[in-house]
Amino acid sequence: MSSAFGWLLPAVVLVVIGGLIASAETALARISRVRAEEFVREGRRGAQRLQAIVADPPRYLNLVLLLRVSCELVSTVIATLLFIDWLGDKGWAYTAAAATMILVCYVIVGVSPRTLGRQHAEPIALASAPVVYGLTRIFGPLPRLLILLGNALTPGKGFKEGPFTSEAELRDLVDLAEERRVIEPDEREMIHSVFELGDTLVREVMVPRTDMVFIERGKTLGQVLSLALRSGFSRVPVVGENEDDVIGIAYLKDIVRRIHETGEDRREERVESIMRPATYVPESKPIDQLMREMQARQIHLAIVIDEYGGTAGLVTIEDVLEEIVGEIADEYDQEAPRVEWLSDGSVRVTARLTVSELGDLFGIEIDVDDVETVGGLLAHALGRVPIAGSQAVVEGLNLTAESLAGRRNRISTVVVRRASPAAGDVVSAAARHD
Repeated sequence: MSSAFGWLLPAVVLVVIGGLIASAETALARISRVRAEEFVREGRRGAQRLQAIVADPPRYLNLVLLLRVSCELVSTVIATLLFIDWLGDKGWAYTAAAATMILVCYVIVGVSPRTLGRQHAEPIALASAPVVYGLTRIFGPLPRLLILLGNALTPGKGFKEGPFTSEAELRDLVDLAEERRVIEPDEREMIHSVFELGDTLVREVMVPRTDMVFIERGKTLGQVLSLALRSGFSRVPVVGENEDDVIGIAYLKDIVRRIHETGEDRREERVESIMRPATYVPESKPIDQLMREMQARQIHLAIVIDEYGGTAGLVTIEDVLEEIVGEIADEYDQEAPRVEWLSDGSVRVTARLTVSELGDLFGIEIDVDDVETVGGLLAHALGRVPIAGSQAVVEGLNLTAESLAGRRNRISTVVVRRASPAAGDVVSAAARHD
């Protein structure tokens, strides 16, 4: 009996240490990088170590978790031996040991220290940071080896840094907060969208090359001004030899300022004299990095380059924001009817109406490969992105792009009428960018 009591003190000490570790774990997890940098500037004791921990949380918090679990388990084993020595090797001795340690660990390791860690996060984090940093220098590789072992035994792909302080845990917390009505469902979706930014590539959000509106370098300021006003875009890429040779960006503000300040005769000046340098990004770039780069360089548009060096499309900062907040519409976006017959016998249809439905309206068969919508049919006939006023004749039907909608100013409605016998294959004078 006396020898058993000798183990009581180590068990108590381990429980207390486990509580201190739990408190430190909670406090460290609540300190942001910005706050840690403020502590360093203020010269607070332990701030340097705290900044290192906050910069790489999994490396340190995984060790903290391992130490806490070790303290709880070892103290539970010691308590079990004590109860067996006191009550004999009987089933209810094990039950009493389990019940006691569940209660003790829940209160002393689970509730009280975590509450203190939340209430006094900053002083506890500063005090514990040097200890955690030193222990990680000694036992650092151990958690990683155990994580590798756990991932090897787990079906599917595991987490490189462990599941304890990863994005997966944060996602679960967000879902739990939504279930408990702490946040609204749309707020939960927005937070999840932020998590997904690092996994989303530029190619997934860009405006593809086929939807780009551009101007040739030899065009005049008057022509690019007309194109900008008709297309609804305030920034127009300027190309050289072809669409793979984007040499700059023409800004509507620069064009209007030049014409206003120097007179109407400047309309004949070439657009390349006023264009700004273009920014190029690879299509494989994560959009969270792209957003930070755009903020730092104060740009709103970048040209996306594919693996062969050609133009894959363009991306704007609004494209990135839409991944977080959803589709951005403006005051001009209105829901139009899919089909509206007009008094002159023509029909106004949405650009998303299928080609087969358009053929059924006029009792004809439209056979065009790789085209599914009326908007795509008009673009295919023109050979470029249609803007308001663009016209083309396809299979005896005259298609006229009527209006733009959405932030990307894509064609919203198309007026379709039977073409006169004298009409050519393609009437594209109104669609040319001059």
